[in-house]
Amino acid sequence: MLLTFAMPYAALPQSMVTGTVTEAGSGQGLPGVNVSIQGTSSGTVTDADGKFSIAASSNNVLLFSFIGYKTLQEKVGDRTLINIELAADVSELDEIVVTGYSTQEKKDLTGAVSVVKMNEIKDMPTANPMRALQGRVPGVTVTADGSPGGVATVRIRGIGTLGNNDPLYIIDGMPTKNGLEQINPADIESMQVLKDASSATIYGSRAANGVIIITTKKAKAGFSKVTFNSSLSTQNYTTQLDMLNTQERARVYWQSAVNDGADPNNHQIYNFDWTTVDGTPVLNGVILPEFIDAQQTMRPADTDWYNEISRTSVIQSYDISIANGGDRSSTFFSLSYFDNKGIVKESQSKRYTARLNSEYNFFNKKLKVGENLMATHFINTLIPINDVMYTALVQQTLVPVHTMTGGWGGPAPGMNDRHNPVRLIEDNKQNKGYFVRLMGNAYADLEVIRNLHLRTSFGIDYQTNYERTLRKSYVSGFLSDPSNQVNTKQDVSGNWVWQNSLTYDLELGKNAFNFLLGSEMIRYVGQDFWASRRGYALENIDYAYLNPGSSNKDNGGGGSSNALLSQFAKVNYSYDDRYLASVTVRRDGSSRFGSDNRYGIFPAFSLGWRLSEERFIQENLPAASNLKLRYGWGKTGNQEIANNATNTLYESVYATDGIWNFDRGTAYDIGGAGTGQLPTGFALIQQGNSGLKWETAIQSNFGIDFGFLDEKIAGSVDYFIKKTSDILIEPAYLAVIGEGGKRWANGASMENKGIEVLLSYSETINDVSFTITGNISTYRNKITRLPDEILGSYPGNGTDKTILGRSVNSIFGYVADGIFKSQDEVEAHAEQVGKGIGRMRYKDLDGNDEITDRDRDYIGIKDPKFSYGLNASVTYKNFDLNFFWQGVQGNDVENSYKTLTDFPTLWAGSNWGARSLDAWTPQNPNSTIPAVTLVDSNNEGRVSTYFVENGSYLKLRNVQLGYTVKGLAKTGIQNLRFYVQANNLVNIKSNSYTAPDPENAGNAYPIPVIYTGGLNLSF
Repeated sequence: MLLTFAMPYAALPQSMVTGTVTEAGSGQGLPGVNVSIQGTSSGTVTDADGKFSIAASSNNVLLFSFIGYKTLQEKVGDRTLINIELAADVSELDEIVVTGYSTQEKKDLTGAVSVVKMNEIKDMPTANPMRALQGRVPGVTVTADGSPGGVATVRIRGIGTLGNNDPLYIIDGMPTKNGLEQINPADIESMQVLKDASSATIYGSRAANGVIIITTKKAKAGFSKVTFNSSLSTQNYTTQLDMLNTQERARVYWQSAVNDGADPNNHQIYNFDWTTVDGTPVLNGVILPEFIDAQQTMRPADTDWYNEISRTSVIQSYDISIANGGDRSSTFFSLSYFDNKGIVKESQSKRYTARLNSEYNFFNKKLKVGENLMATHFINTLIPINDVMYTALVQQTLVPVHTMTGGWGGPAPGMNDRHNPVRLIEDNKQNKGYFVRLMGNAYADLEVIRNLHLRTSFGIDYQTNYERTLRKSYVSGFLSDPSNQVNTKQDVSGNWVWQNSLTYDLELGKNAFNFLLGSEMIRYVGQDFWASRRGYALENIDYAYLNPGSSNKDNGGGGSSNALLSQFAKVNYSYDDRYLASVTVRRDGSSRFGSDNRYGIFPAFSLGWRLSEERFIQENLPAASNLKLRYGWGKTGNQEIANNATNTLYESVYATDGIWNFDRGTAYDIGGAGTGQLPTGFALIQQGNSGLKWETAIQSNFGIDFGFLDEKIAGSVDYFIKKTSDILIEPAYLAVIGEGGKRWANGASMENKGIEVLLSYSETINDVSFTITGNISTYRNKITRLPDEILGSYPGNGTDKTILGRSVNSIFGYVADGIFKSQDEVEAHAEQVGKGIGRMRYKDLDGNDEITDRDRDYIGIKDPKFSYGLNASVTYKNFDLNFFWQGVQGNDVENSYKTLTDFPTLWAGSNWGARSLDAWTPQNPNSTIPAVTLVDSNNEGRVSTYFVENGSYLKLRNVQLGYTVKGLAKTGIQNLRFYVQANNLVNIKSNSYTAPDPENAGNAYPIPVIYTGGLNLSF
């Protein structure tokens, strides 16, 4: 019988089948792939280019197998050419995660560690990858404006201290507190966020605010690749506040005067044609003069200042990398150029980066020597953005950009002394800032005996910033300054790091151990200087060096340093891949503390139980592909104080400006010469505190990781409690102490509690694959202890209503209770200075029938009730579509714009917002906006619920459509993808929020809508 079945197969003729095996996604040829005929011993392997040839019959099935890739079966049929793509067979559970001087598989993690999917953010048009991270990692809050420089504020699990809350960044093993805007995002291979103390304690004194670990790209053995990425973006300003034009502002002024019973024509510029009809004032028209200034250089205008300062601008991004990996060495080299011309005219940031990562193997791979080097150069245009945005908001539209003779327009009589924002741009566009950063390390890793590795690494991270600015003379309305000035400043700072570690992996039956023992030395240094002169004959930046300046010569400078000496140890344990444990201890010594408290010890431990490996789970819940319980506890430290915080300090000062502040000079020019050497004394400026000690944070984390249906459904839930004590503060002091009352102290405690949830679902149906990932997180903050003498420095009255037990982001003020609409309401209300019809009413909270500061209470919290993100990706054949939504819910914001839009009297000589057109009048009795007035007799600018609004928003952060061109292997192209995308395309906010963008409530650099087209090419 067996012979009968075998005869037909043996009789079939064989032919030579050839082809190429490539890696799915990259198109790179895979060498060493096993190609065999199913059911036989016949087979071959692919060559260095992934090519193979094998004799096979039409009814044979070829098996393609390679470690780390999914095995593929392919029936031969009548084909002689078969090209195959092998997809990586790396489960997320097997993903290697960097966790601090070592690595672990994701399935073995017992701490709260989030892994960022770099493919989701790699094409974002931003200089800072942290901006693209916004809303993608539960428990991580990223805030940023739209400025070209790319700076972002990152908070992990809320605010944990009253000082510096920035996380620690680890870039290829190098610790830094600098942001990531100086790194080319395309160079990043992986990013992990260590959120709890059990995972972060290994970094000790700097890990209290969490740790973000960045690993940059390296060449893979057996692969050579050239990659080029390019994108071009346009960005637009879409969130301008509606301001009054010239006619509208005159109408609002007229209404204010009429409401107050004053003569509207008693104004330096406006004249009004108005009358009274049946007791109701009626405005017939506004009469403007031919000129608004006495010099008759400025005609009345209707300037749209936002339009004058903004533009549709361009972002360019280009990067190229070359990777070459061999058996004995590997090299990765990249260059990038990023140019962001901001939406505010003349604002610009250019960034150039270069990276070289290489590694060499010796003695049969027993010794590895390598380096990671990065160089970054920024050129930033130093436009005074804050002043430009503010003056564009408040400068009256009546003012022209230019005078009749081509000079600068500016404020006229009756206006505030606010600058022409266009002049601020044009007079500063020549000023540049130059920043250079060199960062890198060289390392050696020796396998002393099997599984015992000795590693040493020495790294540097130095940066310098240089600015030379020219302040020009000007005449702008009644503002003028005939002098000019050149300012030059430079600072140089950085550190070196020497790390040594010993690791050993040991397996004893079902027991697996990983031991880590190490030390670290860090020394930081920094110095700066500045100089300035006035009296320049030419106002040209090429002439504006210090030497040509003829007067007001001044200079200064300073420097400081600090050091850390640390030892650390860690043990990871696993039994039968089910029971997990980790123990860490670190000892840090900081020069910032006195000898009595110089060293701090920071222990941590974590436990894990992989329930999915238990038989009772496998039998009763077979759909569970991953189920793990986690618990972690740890203690971290914080040393973010001044380098000289423990010292008593004195200074000798020639003199200081005594116009706005008390003159702190310690010398007196008794001869009136105004120069020369003077006998001087010393002034106490800081009291020392030798008892300063480490700020510490103790955190517990309870977590569960789960996956079902072979990880089609996967996610995690974490609950944490973080208690920070001995917070380092510089408290306010009583005036009776006099000079030198400043003093650093340990004096506060804080608690954070929160929940973080991550859930994803992946599926493939025929040619369609999709993944949906959502996350949501919430935390509650409260201050649990503050010294009595500084309670008044935080929201509250310092006596019976204090910040204790409340969030540090609490808002304290009055409760607005509508508008007085009749005289009866005015008379029935408590005594309130300035109350009247059309004015705002405040609640009498203490019931004493008088509105005083005792009627203030806590009226809002800036912390959101929860934050969330939703990412969806769909692929169909060669197309891919991704979109990402991000939002916050339930946070209160103080809408400072309302002082302009609703209360013209608070900014009498400025422009006002369009909302003032809808203010309360007897003819508009249902308005919620108080009547406009010329005099703020009711103190309506006080902090109250009127300014506290719902800051919730939901934004479509990114939507991207891409197309990958396939079938180009013969041309040498491994990957070619084109894409288009939009950022910040949709902004959904609460109807109760009255300004354009609750994410940017403080009138910072506006967040633009960005449209991008780009390509990814590798060969």
